Amino acid sequence: MNHALENTMYDVAQLFLLPTLILIAVLFLFAFWSLGEFAMIAWRRRRDGGRPLVRAYQANRTLTDDELDLQAHTLLEAPRVASRVTPMLGLVATMIPMGPALKSLSDGDLAQVSHNLTVAFSAVILALIAASITFWVTNVRRRWLAEEIVHIGRLRKES
Repeated sequence: MNHALENTMYDVAQLFLLPTLILIAVLFLFAFWSLGEFAMIAWRRRRDGGRPLVRAYQANRTLTDDELDLQAHTLLEAPRVASRVTPMLGLVATMIPMGPALKSLSDGDLAQVSHNLTVAFSAVILALIAASITFWVTNVRRRWLAEEIVHIGRLRKES
């Protein structure tokens, strides 16, 4: 019974390798998309303002602080989730190939050990790069949005 449970858990875990690798690849691409979006926002901020919360407030001066805060959270949601989920997926993608690698090691198949370890370490490297990019983008954009909220507070006092 115990052996059957272990084998079943091993088999189920192996099923998750490909979906995990695909998610890491998608999040890796998303990180660079976020970086490009960040660069465009930075360029707009220097050129003509490019401040989404200020623009929203100017369009609708009845927006409350809570509504502005909700808009800020919405703007940051995707890169924030990516920065937190990607390292976990990297860990999963590292651990799943370790089982076959250890099994291949016990069978003396060093080529298969090498292949599995290459998959494991490549996946975690890409995941950590993606997480680092999205973490940085999220934190700088969070500061920008906080600056906008302070600016809106000043605009309210002036009116």
